[in-house]
Amino acid sequence: MKKFNFNQFKLKKVNIDDLDDRLLLINLYGTQGFILLVALIIFLFQKRNPLQLLAPHSWGAIAGWSILFAAAVLIVDMAITRWVPEEVTDDGGINDKLFGNRPLWHIAVISLFVSICEEMLFRGAIQEAWGAYWTSILFAAIHIRYLQHWLMTGLVFGISYGLGWIYVHTGTIWTPIAAHFIIDLTMGCILRFRREK
Repeated sequence: MKKFNFNQFKLKKVNIDDLDDRLLLINLYGTQGFILLVALIIFLFQKRNPLQLLAPHSWGAIAGWSILFAAAVLIVDMAITRWVPEEVTDDGGINDKLFGNRPLWHIAVISLFVSICEEMLFRGAIQEAWGAYWTSILFAAIHIRYLQHWLMTGLVFGISYGLGWIYVHTGTIWTPIAAHFIIDLTMGCILRFRREK
């Protein structure tokens, strides 16, 4: 029997400057599609219909909670940006490369796709089984680019926990989806227009 040689596979750190825009978008949409697939598989094992999560609710309450939560996150982020050294918040340039030259419509599409996929998995599927705390630990862990900085990892954990809290409080997945969308869209636009200046 022939042995499999694992030494032929080498993992190397990819430099963000080596990624072209096409490969970056393929990676983004591919990983988010995979996240949504995992969510659907978990729903299948939980014997839950994911479409029930998307049933309409009180849109005024959803908008109010989403906007308040997103505003709080953005205020904290602005404070961190103002008073914390840039190397502590460095994500390796991924967000800047992703949003820096993107048209506004595409920033909105990316933000919507990411918010739906991630919230369906983390709030809709995983939080149901693990609770908000452990779900937030996993959410922070998959944001690998922030793990080298404790402050950013803590911020991602806090955002995730807050999204889980507003999901439980409002009883609808639309609230964390909308809040996540507002945060990502705003941050994407800030990166886009900061580069223009």
